[in-house]
Amino acid sequence: MTTQANPTFPSTKPKILVARAIFPEALAKLEESFEVCSNQSDKILTPEELQKALSEVEGALVAGSERIDASALSQATNLKVIANISVGYNNFDVPAMTAAGVMATNTPDVLTDTTADFGFALLMATARRITESEHWVRGGKWDQWSIVNNPLGMDLHHSTVGIIGMGRIGQGIAKRGLGFGMKVIYHNRSHLSDADEQACGATYVSKEELLRTADHVVLVLPYTTQNHHTIGAPEIALMKPTATLINIARGGIVDDGALAQALQEGKIFAAGLDVFEGEPQVHPELLKCRNIVLAPHIASATEKTRRAMVDLAIENLCAALAGKRPPSLINAEVFST
Repeated sequence: MTTQANPTFPSTKPKILVARAIFPEALAKLEESFEVCSNQSDKILTPEELQKALSEVEGALVAGSERIDASALSQATNLKVIANISVGYNNFDVPAMTAAGVMATNTPDVLTDTTADFGFALLMATARRITESEHWVRGGKWDQWSIVNNPLGMDLHHSTVGIIGMGRIGQGIAKRGLGFGMKVIYHNRSHLSDADEQACGATYVSKEELLRTADHVVLVLPYTTQNHHTIGAPEIALMKPTATLINIARGGIVDDGALAQALQEGKIFAAGLDVFEGEPQVHPELLKCRNIVLAPHIASATEKTRRAMVDLAIENLCAALAGKRPPSLINAEVFST
């Protein structure tokens, strides 16, 4: 008697896209409830590949490398939600997503302290010339201890830190500064409440006053069209020649070419960058600067925090596909309709 193979039926599970590599345990959790199109090779999808993938799914997990705009959504007739594994979402064209009826979510709060820790670490490394000093040692240039002929840095304690962008992470930087006895000034699109200012020991000033006054300028503002090149040649010209500039915000906040020129000409003391225009490419003139600390966008990169970011993104996606409001919904009007 001939036996027939069991017939196959289309999966009844919702289909989702995981556009970047995630932790295997998280992927396995998703596969329990969804038909998953995953990208564990971590190859960044081309716009055409992303458009096609989104046309076949109801939900997606993405990162900052995936630009979600009207073109990407043009064929995504069944798409309900895109969950960003990031607190920033400048890769999202939110109006286009809203027009398409697609919920947009991000991962706030879970990375605040880790990112603030790194921002302060980058500030310390920049002010005290740690990267430059390590290269000096590795290059065999350290032949004796010296009072004046070793790399001399700038103090953090009892200096003035100026923070541009005073959200959760900016406030975290401010509170860490208080532990070093730093004076904290800030500029933001709006004033903090009196209680928050008191908790951070922070004083609101204009952008120009901050740049002129601060010994260390830390950028923690979101990227928008209006914030493009918030720091360019005119702004750097206002800064002290002994000042440092730290960017843990987004590439494009700083004019990297103007910064490189200022560093090479000694117009400011040093810079520390975790983000770059056009990353992962780095402006070639920045690579020539000795007075700079460079990091590959790792401010949130601890295992605990990255797992928490993935978990929150999954929670957002699952809630949306279950007809519930995601905890970190950006465009609330899509859910209300």
